[in-house]
Formats: sequence, structure tokens, C-alpha cells
Amino acid sequence: MFSLSVIVLLPAVALAAQQEKYSVGRPATVEQIRGLGAAIAPDGGGLPEGSGTVAAGREVFAARCAKCHGEKAAGDIGPALVGGQGTLATVKPFKTVGSFWPHATTVWDYVNRAMPFNEPGLLKPPEVYAVVAYILSLNGIIGKDQIMDAKTLPKVIMPNRDGFVADPRPDVGVKPAKKK
Repeated sequence: MFSLSVIVLLPAVALAAQQEKYSVGRPATVEQIRGLGAAIAPDGGGLPEGSGTVAAGREVFAARCAKCHGEKAAGDIGPALVGGQGTLATVKPFKTVGSFWPHATTVWDYVNRAMPFNEPGLLKPPEVYAVVAYILSLNGIIGKDQIMDAKTLPKVIMPNRDGFVADPRPDVGVKPAKKK
């Protein structure tokens, strides 16, 4: 994990090069970087307070997400978020939230940080919970009446939760089990 000083330094160095060459941009302030929030762990560590329902997520999705991902999240100018279950081992895998992503908390983190594409970080935590609930529901992963929050989201079992292997590098903390 990088220290805050490294995170601040790297964009500033890269941006200085851009400013000299292209005369665009400015270094991110410490407050802007801090505003990006903590990374959300698979076990839900770092999730904020708030909650969202599938019904509320349908409304937020229609207002903020459908213009890129399509009305039912099947894709448009943005990628499809639904479908693809059972395709990962085929010649043409179809990677979506419902087929590829191993943790529901990762979906929350991505939506929170990067969406909507033209205004990343716009959504408040309850709206993020709601949008994630809606996307999970469209994929048949949760029921239409479930409420997503910091306690329920980490308990969601994603279809591809076992589709990734542990990172064997000694500096990442989790070591794969030794083969017998």
C-alpha cells in the first residue's frame, strides 16, 4: 500500500510533466485525494453508513446510469452489467458484474469511486448501495426486497467468488495453500 505522500507525489510528478508539455491540469490537493475515500475490503471493511433498496436503485440507475449502460444494464455505450453467467469457461466469456466480479463490495467501491463516468464520485453512499442492490438484483444474485448496507453487502455470495486465485507474492499478506 502506498503512503499518502507517495500518492500525492506521483500525480504531482506526472502532472508537472503534462503541464510543461501540454499546459493542462493541476496537481491534486491532499483534500481531493482524501476525498476519494478508503478502499473497500472484500469483507466490507471501510464501507460507510447508509443503505439502499432495489427500488431506490432502479430510480438512481434510470437517472444516472442508464444513458451509458442501457435501461436494463445490458450495455449501450457503456459495458453490460448483467448476464454472462456460465460463460467464463467458454471460448467467448461475457464478463459482467453477474458473471465475473468476485465480491459485491468491489462493485460498491467501483461505483462509488468511478461512476457516473462523467461525474465520478457524485453518488452519495445510500445511492451507491441502492444502485449496487439494483444491479445485483438484475443479475439474480439478491432478491428484489433485499436491503444493502455495510452488514448485508459483504455477505452477498457472488457467482464467481471462487474464480480467482490467491496472489502468491510474499508482500501481499495472503499466501496460497501449499499443494500436498
